[in-house]
Amino acid sequence: MNPVERIEKQQMQKTIPPFNVGDTVQVSVKVIEGDRERTQVFEGNVIARRGKNIRQTVTVRKVSYGIGVERIFPVYSPSIENIKVIKSGKVRRAKLYYLREKKGRAMRIAERETVLKVTGAVSEAETEAKADTVNEG
Repeated sequence: MNPVERIEKQQMQKTIPPFNVGDTVQVSVKVIEGDRERTQVFEGNVIARRGKNIRQTVTVRKVSYGIGVERIFPVYSPSIENIKVIKSGKVRRAKLYYLREKKGRAMRIAERETVLKVTGAVSEAETEAKADTVNEG
């Protein structure tokens, strides 16, 4: 690991949730207006991710009043308060620039079905229920 990467790893203190291209996210950004500071939320689809480590950026697109709006956010910027994943999208591309030409329902992204991992752990209520049925029969 070269010295630049080592310094970047030290400065990446924020923990961001894992998200991919195609996901719908809410990005909370600190906005400073004069002497006041407020939080502005930008919700849209992730159409691109670029870079790595501290230089990573994400492009988020939404349609506001019929006009497409895209913003590029540096993921590890101090002005980004948090990133919240609303839903996961199922896509087969790394960049979704083709969505710029789509309108209305054609712009929708299919939702990814989450698969729950089944573990061998059984709750106490289930073991008691099984024991009761064995004792009765």
